[in-house]
Amino acid sequence: MSRPITTIEDLRVIAKRRVPKMFYDYADSGSWTEGTYRANEADFAAIKLRQRVAVDMRDRSLRTEMAGQSVSMPVALAPTGLTGMQHADGEILAARAAEKAGVPFTLSTMSICSLEDVAAHVTKPFWFQLYVMRDKDFVSSLIARAKAVGCSALVLTLDLQILGQRHKDIINGMSAPPKLTARNILDMAIRPRWVSGILGTKRRTFGNIVGHAKNVSDLSSLSSWTAEQFDPALSWDDVKRIRDEWGGTLILKGILDPEDARLAAESGADSIIVSNHGGRQLDGALSSIAALPGIVEAVGGKIEVLMDGGIRSGQDVLKARALGARGTFIGRAFLYGLGADGERGVTRCLDIIRKELDVTMALCGHRDIENVGREILVPGTYPSPARSAEHRAMATAAG
Repeated sequence: MSRPITTIEDLRVIAKRRVPKMFYDYADSGSWTEGTYRANEADFAAIKLRQRVAVDMRDRSLRTEMAGQSVSMPVALAPTGLTGMQHADGEILAARAAEKAGVPFTLSTMSICSLEDVAAHVTKPFWFQLYVMRDKDFVSSLIARAKAVGCSALVLTLDLQILGQRHKDIINGMSAPPKLTARNILDMAIRPRWVSGILGTKRRTFGNIVGHAKNVSDLSSLSSWTAEQFDPALSWDDVKRIRDEWGGTLILKGILDPEDARLAAESGADSIIVSNHGGRQLDGALSSIAALPGIVEAVGGKIEVLMDGGIRSGQDVLKARALGARGTFIGRAFLYGLGADGERGVTRCLDIIRKELDVTMALCGHRDIENVGREILVPGTYPSPARSAEHRAMATAAG
C-alpha cells in the first residue's frame, strides 16, 4: 500500500520522481546562491503561533475576497511559467482544480497552454499575468485576448525587466519542449507517465507566444525573441498605460520595498503582490513574509496587499493573513501537486492547505478568517515594520 499523502512535502517528493529533472529544477530553484529562495520558507517557519483553549470553534469560515472576487479561502494559484511541462496540459488541469476549489487561477504569459485553450476548459473567469515587453503591439494583443476570453483581473509583473541567473536552468539546458540530447532522453525514459502525457497533447511550447508574436513560428525563433523582449526600460508610466488599456482590475506583482508600494498605491492599481519572484530574481533580497509588514504599514490601507513566496501550508497562509495580507498566492505548492498527479494532485494540494488553515485558525482561537490579526502570533517571533526597515538599512550600508 502506498503511503498516504498528507503534506505538500509529500507531493513534492512524488513530483521530483515523476517530472523530468530540467522541469522539476525549473520550478524548484532560485537564483544565484538560492539564499532568498530558502529564506522564503525559513522565515515563515520562525513565526510561532499562540494556541488558545476553551473557545467556541464551531461554524468556522475561511471565505473572503481577493481583488474584489469572492474566494473560498485566501489563496490563489500564482502565475507560473512552463506549467504545462510539469504535466501535460498543466495549465488547463490547474485551472479546473482551482475552479472546483473556489479559488482564482492565474495564467502566465509564459504558459504552455494558451489563453484560449484554458478558457475553453473552464466555466468561470480566470486571471492573466502579463510581462512588459518591448513589442508594445504584442502586449496590446495579449491584453485584447485576455479581455476576449473574459479574464477578470490582470496581474502585471514588475520584477522581471532582466532575468535573474538560475544556475540549474543553465546546467540543465532547459527548453520547452526539451532538446533531444542523450542526457534528456535517458532522463525522460525513466518517466514514462510524463512522456505519455506529453506525446498525447499538441501543447508543448509557449502557447501565448508562438503564432501570435511577430516572426515567432517555431522554437528557434522563440528563444531569440524572449531574450530580446523583456523591457529594461519599464517605468510607472508603462503601468499607467497598461492600466488604462486594460480598464479592469489590475494587480501589480513584484513589490518588495515600501517606497515601491507607495508608488504602486498612487498608480491606480487595485492590489499589489508582495513578492520576490519566488527567490528567482534578486538573490539576497528580503523574504516576502519579512517584507510584508513594512509594506502593509507603508500603504496604510490605500491599496489591497497580497503576497506570495514560501507558502507550503495552511499555517503559512494564516501567518501571512495575520501580518496584513488580504490573500496569498501559491506557486511551487500547486506545481508539486500537478507534477505528482495532474488535476487530482492540484486538488489534493488545495485540500491540504484548506484543512491546515481551518484547523490552525481554530486552535488559535478564531472562527472567521476576517477576524484574524497579529494577536494569533507570539510577540518577538514575527517580522515587524521596524525590523524590515532595519534589514533594508543594513543591506544599504553593506552595499
